[in-house]
Amino acid sequence: MLNMQNLMQKRQQIEKFRQSSSLSLHQADQLGQSIVSSWQRSQQADIPIDREAAPLQTQKNNKNKGTLAVALDHCADELKHIAEQSAMVIAVGDVGSTIMWSAASGKMRNAAEKVHFVEGGQWREDLVGTNALALSLKTQQSSCVFSNEHYMSSIHDWVCYAAPVIDPYSKNVLGVIDLSTTWSNHNSLGLLAAERCASILQSALLNYQQQQLFIRAFAVPQVLFNGKIVVLTPRQIEILTILALCPQGLNLESLHQALYGERKVSMGTLKAEMSQLREILGGMLGSRPYRLLAHVEADFLQAENALDAGYTESALKLCKGVFLAKTESPFLCAWRDCLESRLSEAIFKANESDVLLKHLAHFPEAIDAVERLIELTPCGHPAHQILLKYREEH
Repeated sequence: MLNMQNLMQKRQQIEKFRQSSSLSLHQADQLGQSIVSSWQRSQQADIPIDREAAPLQTQKNNKNKGTLAVALDHCADELKHIAEQSAMVIAVGDVGSTIMWSAASGKMRNAAEKVHFVEGGQWREDLVGTNALALSLKTQQSSCVFSNEHYMSSIHDWVCYAAPVIDPYSKNVLGVIDLSTTWSNHNSLGLLAAERCASILQSALLNYQQQQLFIRAFAVPQVLFNGKIVVLTPRQIEILTILALCPQGLNLESLHQALYGERKVSMGTLKAEMSQLREILGGMLGSRPYRLLAHVEADFLQAENALDAGYTESALKLCKGVFLAKTESPFLCAWRDCLESRLSEAIFKANESDVLLKHLAHFPEAIDAVERLIELTPCGHPAHQILLKYREEH
């Protein structure tokens, strides 16, 4: 733990940086580039000057209760014990920085409730400014935000340590975990503690995912069952994807229509495919109607949930390639068209250039991202002309 004199000096130095109209390279290096960038984004966001608490999400979206929420059920007691023993508040946020679970020691409970650092609290950077949850999700790395590095003055007496929670199989970021206490208790081991809590959640995820089906449909399609890659034909992956999108199940005729449309393929061929799948999945494929009996997670379902929740950046990060690019299934082609339409709509509402540039790197033909970047880039900026030329060439 740093002594009080050092901590006071750190606060005073940060305050000088906050009051400065511009920072030198040396000062930016002292503060940390991630904090500097976050301050810049916070200043550009339309955050009320008098905001003292995070907005609260009034309605729970049960549709988004996925793997992370289930894993949390298995380790919540252990995480709560850590919070109580360390006199801290601990919170788990989803990919959009909305807190889905929290626990606090008596010392921190009132402070947490006052600023809505509780379940339902929305800690997106564009809503409350610089904070560890949003910063860790943005950088996909562990983050510490000390005292007046926070944007909201109501949490200048806090220090927060956060670490992303990463899916063991897909390697996608599923959420974030944060440990917070008062600034006077700042400890260089705080980040390690947050990372340890993230590993507890990831271990619970790993145990849970040993009994589930995970489908990747963006870029290179792949299926994992009980934690292992399953060798399947493209047609079998299409079938599983259709059933993942239709959890209520489909009868043979409906599944045939969804998969083949008007193509002349016999019912017997589809029955044979289903028999092979049932053998591979060990009884996790139900019939009458055909449906998946295992718990299903999929990158395309995560992307859809992110769009439903308004988390454009997360959705774009998940869409790392075309959804089942080679499929001829009318159902899957229609679903892909719908997803791409929703993504395009979200792109035209996006305000962060770096997110759009990353999306453009995966999709060079994404003219909607180019158009939005042109809108966001000042006319006199050199990049504006480059983007105009790019649009003409494509």
